[in-house]
Amino acid sequence: MDVPRTVTTALEDRPIEGAVCLEAGAGVGNTTAGLLANGAARVYAVTDDRTHAETTLERVRSPTDDDGNDDPRRARNRLAVLEADLRAIPLPDDAVEVITAHGLFNVVPPADLDAIVGELTRVAAPGCHLVVDDYEPLPDDAAVRDLFALENAAARLADGEPMLTFYPAAALGRLFAGYGWTVDRRRTLLDPVPWTESHLEAHAAVVRSRVDALPADSELGAALLERADALVDGIGSESAGEMYSLALRRPE
Repeated sequence: MDVPRTVTTALEDRPIEGAVCLEAGAGVGNTTAGLLANGAARVYAVTDDRTHAETTLERVRSPTDDDGNDDPRRARNRLAVLEADLRAIPLPDDAVEVITAHGLFNVVPPADLDAIVGELTRVAAPGCHLVVDDYEPLPDDAAVRDLFALENAAARLADGEPMLTFYPAAALGRLFAGYGWTVDRRRTLLDPVPWTESHLEAHAAVVRSRVDALPADSELGAALLERADALVDGIGSESAGEMYSLALRRPE
């Protein structure tokens, strides 16, 4: 299982081996792969996206031994993918020893922050470690800000809430402190962040999907699509901003 460098760097100083872990917002399973590779006893990967759930399972397909038999220690036996809302995690209180949120909070609307932080705190055992990896707000001169602002505009029109919010590490640290967590450390994972052409195309695709939810004759929708395509073509790729890793701890 290939594990991105940002994930290995974020996890390298956390006690993963033998721990019961939760990946909050599984995405494509990058951090799930990192937790399993570091010897987690059990990983609960939580996502509300069926495609992400299937992708995460595919990432950790069982290896085989030299005779072609399934390895009895295979990673898949240590993984449970839970299709669920992070505002209502289907685990009991004090269930996990390590929680990761890699690239999660930038897609969490401000209105949902407290509910999710409250749930993560509920399932965290005393002494639990939490790793939050996310992005500082982009500098004012970053061209990709315009594309992300367009994405948020389309999402607000279609859904009534933004698609992206870049919370400073200090702000999330203060939020979790209000639930009893203590910040252990902050480190930089990427500086600058490489926003590639494929990244920009993915964000433009979100604009298109939200415009599809608008009335078919919406002139505003057509203008949003035209602007998104122009921004992708004009920017191409850009390196801007910082990705950080924030490690926190619950009291024993």
